[in-house]
Amino acid sequence: MSPGPQRRRGGLLWHRSFRLLWFGETISGAGTAMAAAGMPLLAVTVLHASTFAVAAITAAAYLPWLVIGLPAGAWVDRLPARPVMIACDAVSALLYASLPVAAWMGVLTTGQVLVVALLAGAASVFFATAYQVLLPSLVAAADLVEGNAKLAGSAAVAAIGGRGAAGLAAEAIGAASALLFNAASFVVSAGCLLGIRAAAAPHRPDTRTTTVRAEITQGVRFIAADPYLRPLTLYGATANLGYTGSTALLVVFLVRVAGFGEAAVGVLLAAGTIGGVLGAVNARRLARRLGTARAMVLSVLTAGVFSLLIPLTGTGPQAACYVAGAAVASAGISVGNIVTGSFRQAYCPPSMLGRVSAGMRFLVFGAIPLGALLAGWLATALGTRNALWIVLAEYALSCAVLLTPAMLSNRDLPSTTAAICPLEEAAAALSSPVTTSGASGRRRRRAPRAGTR
Repeated sequence: MSPGPQRRRGGLLWHRSFRLLWFGETISGAGTAMAAAGMPLLAVTVLHASTFAVAAITAAAYLPWLVIGLPAGAWVDRLPARPVMIACDAVSALLYASLPVAAWMGVLTTGQVLVVALLAGAASVFFATAYQVLLPSLVAAADLVEGNAKLAGSAAVAAIGGRGAAGLAAEAIGAASALLFNAASFVVSAGCLLGIRAAAAPHRPDTRTTTVRAEITQGVRFIAADPYLRPLTLYGATANLGYTGSTALLVVFLVRVAGFGEAAVGVLLAAGTIGGVLGAVNARRLARRLGTARAMVLSVLTAGVFSLLIPLTGTGPQAACYVAGAAVASAGISVGNIVTGSFRQAYCPPSMLGRVSAGMRFLVFGAIPLGALLAGWLATALGTRNALWIVLAEYALSCAVLLTPAMLSNRDLPSTTAAICPLEEAAAALSSPVTTSGASGRRRRRAPRAGTR
């Protein structure tokens, strides 16, 4: 792990490798935000797709987490993270560039949009998993919260600009052509990753004799046995089932039900993400004042309650319902993601971080396509506004999953690395009873040869 940067104003922004990662991810995030708004706009306004088909596009982007999410974690643990991320950026750039090219040739179909969303989603699985492994190798453990907060803050700013620009660009040059900005953003991200020359721990060729399947099983059992990772994973899955189900319907709802135009939709989507910036800016302060565990529970509870304002949205003064509901929800989500990500990176054994990250995201992101398809079915059967009420009510109730003794009895999530047995003893050790010791979260196993790393 590279040494932390000098403590001066700006913090990690003086750290060259982090600065390159931060800049690349900010530009890529802006392009991705444009695509998140632009692809549904393309489907609704150009291809005139049905509500279910628009929801299916969101589902396709996250379906790969259910198919390859678990093996991706094991593969990333065996491969150097940065080249994996660069390859994923290159593939994504080509995929998104194919959409405006097809539109110019007059052959663009909803089927192609679905395929691009699916394949780009597969690239995102590997990129996101490798990203979780790369960041702790660039900065010191004490700087992880700051690093995640800066990345989350810039991502929220990028989302504001990207979603706002998506609606304006769609009206100015067409929804398909606007996707070229997303393709270009992946090229910028790849260039920044190529420029990183940090003194990160060099990747050593894998000499393990265990199979990928055995390592996947170890990661899943590690999550299932842990009193902190287990509820955080279950919460992420249940929350995404409802919240991302609602996001799959937002463009359809704002255009066809609430009656907003393309530019207005972009402005509303951008305004709703302002809370994400505020959440990222204040995440460290909130975690320090309340404790990481309490900050997590409070943020997700507040996000769920305020999200129920979104279905009340309409033209005129009722537009404020969307802005207020989405802004507070994005603030709570931002704080929760920063706390969870920093905790996982500091808590998990480095040799298992890829598998644990992918194992958690297998359920957390795997719920997204299910939520999108469920929301699309509900909207078709009951109407879009009624479907929003149902999925957002489920999202508001999902915070109950976090009300466990481990989360409620401790002010902070553990800051020390969880113990793990040597790989060859994992099967025996993981079947042993596990206990926790106070707020530190140190794990003790009764397997006689279990060691810590």
